[in-house]
Amino acid sequence: MDTSIESISQENAHRFHACSVDRALQIFGDRWTFLILRESFFGVRRYGELARNLRCSRTILTVRLRRLVDAGVMNRHRYRTNPDRYEYRLTNAGMELYPAIVALMHWADQHLAGPDGPPLLLHHLLCDADTTPTLVCSVCGEPLHADEVKPHPGAVSANAS
Repeated sequence: MDTSIESISQENAHRFHACSVDRALQIFGDRWTFLILRESFFGVRRYGELARNLRCSRTILTVRLRRLVDAGVMNRHRYRTNPDRYEYRLTNAGMELYPAIVALMHWADQHLAGPDGPPLLLHHLLCDADTTPTLVCSVCGEPLHADEVKPHPGAVSANAS
């Protein structure tokens, strides 16, 4: 087995070509963007409420909201004129980020919460119970663990070869 840098790079090249994680981080790669998403999932829509809750500069908030709108994660809706006032709503693509936000929250609850436990619990309305997120296989329904999953080239990587 060849373990040279060149062979390892060739073997794993599909992981780096058009990397989905890298593309997502170009949109979501900072603290404020994730906090805007958190607030949006809690039902906060208006610019002023976001600014008050997040306590970030209005310049940072404006830039991050613009990026989310440009990426199709949020829509900007005028709810008043004279002066114009806007609210920001998650699109379907934005709603699909809920598992990522909840996974980060769960990780922090497990590793950063301290002796008092998590500061917030998630209550599943359908079964009327508190729940914790679990990442499962879409085929067999078993929980996914990093040591039981292997990446392989997708369509984009296969076409790039």
